[in-house]
Amino acid sequence: MPYDVIAAALAEDIGAGDITTNACVPAGRRARGYFIARERMVLAGTEVLAEIYEQRGGVEDLKILRKDGDHIHEGTRVAEVIGSARTLLECERVALNFLQRLSGVATLANEFSSLVEGTNCRVLDTRKTTPGLRRLEKAAAAAGGVVNHRMGLFDAILIKNNHISAAGGVKQAVENARGSGLPIEIEVRTLNELHEALESKADHLLLDNLSPQTAEEWIRIINRRAKVELSGGINLNTVRTYAETGADFVSSGAITHSARAVDLSFRLELLP
Repeated sequence: MPYDVIAAALAEDIGAGDITTNACVPAGRRARGYFIARERMVLAGTEVLAEIYEQRGGVEDLKILRKDGDHIHEGTRVAEVIGSARTLLECERVALNFLQRLSGVATLANEFSSLVEGTNCRVLDTRKTTPGLRRLEKAAAAAGGVVNHRMGLFDAILIKNNHISAAGGVKQAVENARGSGLPIEIEVRTLNELHEALESKADHLLLDNLSPQTAEEWIRIINRRAKVELSGGINLNTVRTYAETGADFVSSGAITHSARAVDLSFRLELLP
């Protein structure tokens, strides 16, 4: 859990104190709050609620009523919290911001994964995430049914076009990377680079910005000598066509960088 991100979000919103709540609501008042879906969605981000309330204190009980990855209908209560009315009110917007954003990622991820059902292709997410929210957004993408690609620069080899230029060519880049002991994925942009990558025995080829027709031709050339990932221009309208080319994976940055926040609300009722 990225505790510092949650702390920063709370500090950004509450600052020195919630002046409206402190002015209007008596300090000892107790309440129950509900998080309610206002549209169909795939739920994600519920893990942040416990940390939000732990950091602020004043909460007696938190119940997560539906789990991440669940398909939620409009009107469904997804979580319930009991505690200080002041705490519930001051945390309301931060909690909703996380749930709406992360459930939006999960919902879009589910749309992508559903569109490739029946093919042998899986959808990957990318590193095109909101700064500071990568672990949460990738967890949300996985909840929606896509496969997490590498978490960062530290956990997998992916040789991109600028690495190739800096290393002095495809063969040199692959040769240099062998010392890592990790599987080698490399982006190829031309047929010459494709053949060089195959001769170098790269494990995974990233074919970027190809038309579905060209991708299918290149995949025939590869002939299962390496895993194949397609990227570039892949959206909800095109993902099925790309998945049917014979690729092992398609990747789309849109899953995290362009997901729409879904609609959830928070409703509060007083307790004795």
